Amino acid sequence: MLIAPASGVIDVACGHGRHARFFAGRGARVTAVDRDAAALQSLATTHNVSVECRDIETDAWPYAPSSFDAIIVCNYLWRPRFTALLATIKPGGVLLYETFMDGNERYGKPSRPDFLLRSNELLTLTRDTLRVIAFEEGDDFDAAAQPFAVKQKIAAIKR
Repeated sequence: MLIAPASGVIDVACGHGRHARFFAGRGARVTAVDRDAAALQSLATTHNVSVECRDIETDAWPYAPSSFDAIIVCNYLWRPRFTALLATIKPGGVLLYETFMDGNERYGKPSRPDFLLRSNELLTLTRDTLRVIAFEEGDDFDAAAQPFAVKQKIAAIKR
């Protein structure tokens, strides 16, 4: 298990908290961060979850280096914070990151290059500080085996 029970986890741009709930339900202490206060409301009373309403694109990055055992990011990209985000992971800690990449514009939004990873970008951004456990990129498929998005996914451990 990459993320052990009782780990300190941050779910960045967590939305309604699907991943925060998942890890909290397995004993992790989760910090759920999103700029949408309404989305965070349903998490406010969830055991093992603390919510923080903040806009990481405009607010200063508040987390010290080596603050969390794991960082979860899904369907979100803000390149100016990527270095700070990686620094927040403790040595031996885990990064789970999944978001859209070039080619997703054929399925809809996001479609602007600012919000789409380039091919192998997560590998490039993490190669100096993390050891990759799993990586994939390309079409994502629904239950009917139909492509619906183009994504990049990485699981990596900080050295």
